[in-house]
Amino acid sequence: MAHDLVIRNGLIVDGLGNEPTEGDIAIDGDTISAVGEVDGRGREEIDAEGHAVTPGFVDLHTHFDAQAGWDPLLTPVSWHGVTTALFGNCGVTFAPCKPADRDFLAGMMETVEDIPKDAILNGLAWDWVSYGEYLDSIEKLDPAINIIGLVGHCASRFYVMGERAIDGQPTEDEIRQIAELVGNSVKEGAIGFSSNRLPAHVLPDGRSIPGTFAESAELAAIARAVGKHNGILQFVLNYANLDEEMALITEQGVHAGTRVLFSAPMVPSENGRSGYADAIARMRAEGVDVSGLTLPRSGGFVSSIKSGTLLPGVAWKKLRAMDFEGRLAAIRDEAFRSELVEEARGNPQLEAMAGNVYWLGDTDRPAYTRDSEESLASLARDAGEHPVETWLRYMLESDGEAQFHVRFFNLDLDALPAFLSEDWVLPGIGDAGAHVSQIMDSGWTSFLLSHWYRERGVFTLAEAVRKMTSAQARVIGLHDRGVLQAGKRADVNVIDLERVAERQPELVHDFPGGAPRLIQKARGYRATVCNGDVILRDDEHTGTRPGRVLRNGAAA
Repeated sequence: MAHDLVIRNGLIVDGLGNEPTEGDIAIDGDTISAVGEVDGRGREEIDAEGHAVTPGFVDLHTHFDAQAGWDPLLTPVSWHGVTTALFGNCGVTFAPCKPADRDFLAGMMETVEDIPKDAILNGLAWDWVSYGEYLDSIEKLDPAINIIGLVGHCASRFYVMGERAIDGQPTEDEIRQIAELVGNSVKEGAIGFSSNRLPAHVLPDGRSIPGTFAESAELAAIARAVGKHNGILQFVLNYANLDEEMALITEQGVHAGTRVLFSAPMVPSENGRSGYADAIARMRAEGVDVSGLTLPRSGGFVSSIKSGTLLPGVAWKKLRAMDFEGRLAAIRDEAFRSELVEEARGNPQLEAMAGNVYWLGDTDRPAYTRDSEESLASLARDAGEHPVETWLRYMLESDGEAQFHVRFFNLDLDALPAFLSEDWVLPGIGDAGAHVSQIMDSGWTSFLLSHWYRERGVFTLAEAVRKMTSAQARVIGLHDRGVLQAGKRADVNVIDLERVAERQPELVHDFPGGAPRLIQKARGYRATVCNGDVILRDDEHTGTRPGRVLRNGAAA
């Protein structure tokens, strides 16, 4: 019997947490047809000897809502073994949308997620009004991997309330309309609803985005409408009021009777337990199926003279306005460099911040795990310099290629293993597709395998893979993916575990209009298969685009 594709002699990691076993996998069409010992040849065969064979990874927190319009390869995550990505997180989406509201939604996405407004307006077809029509539009683009969407609070609220959605509260009739609109969006294919309660996420005029201060009655009506179609609820919270926020999403989870997903940056507590522990226990007591996402390393900005993450001040503003060659020439000028340093000396917060800034190194793999003795503050102290002098020196000595990582959450790397091991915590929040010229955390899957599995042994291979596959697929109700079993969809990775790792971030200008973004490639991916087709071979895309827009079952 001939199969379309056979992966031979690999270490099969099934995604369910079972002990890996040696064997083969046969694929016919978009489906796994045999696992273990495979009879017959494949029309194509991949020799996986010495490699792990896993389900394709699932990334539950991306913002590809815009990028899907012009980058069907959905990079960077497709370089890192991800075969299914959830977008529409954090309440910000482009649907539902009346034609007159396009400029508002594009401007909001630019300020909240650092996706250029012009790229959004010019790079998308904008041939939709409803959320289902938006999914139809994205589906025509033939993505390389599977994508699945959440309908956002901001767009839904603005659709019903207009400008009042920003600062006002809806009437009873408007609450009914918003809930009905969201419910219909889930019925049309959205996997659920997302909302953003972080006041720092603002519009171009500085006001917080619609829905930030939504009250319980509105959220409850939406939750019931979402639950009616078995959609999930996704939240980013106001972490300054964590107890109140956790109580609020508990209430919404009860109303929906479905799954709740929220962004969970590590929050320590005085007794050494997770800062979420009591709230999670209360949610479970109420019968809420809750999962939290946290990055499996420190998250933060990429700081270099290439990126837009530069300091405030007159001289720094001049530097920001230049292109890369101009910036490099400017910092080589001693007088101008002195201006930059003097302005930095006038900012007392910089020296404190320098304790959380780390050089990413000059090798192919970025150094994300340096300890405090290797921070920019320590490097400057040892050299008898101001931290900005040290930063500039590294830029000069590398001809502008040096990069630093400005950590701002999950700062305590020693505490991360215990938090990641919590049964309700899953790795994620890579934010792929957002903060495109500032942040590059999208290679988290490769980091989890290289650091926490291979080098530290915090997770077994089986558990690391489970947390990136079946555990994530369960949250969004994907029962046919995330597992290597006959009859399941053929989303598969073949990985060299001795080599797998993130590579250094790079700044490229491949968005519409030449807008910049950071990318991050990977190493160690012998092959990635999506829906039965090989989309990545030896870390490079094949150009094949077999991905699908996966919709809520209510849309069937």
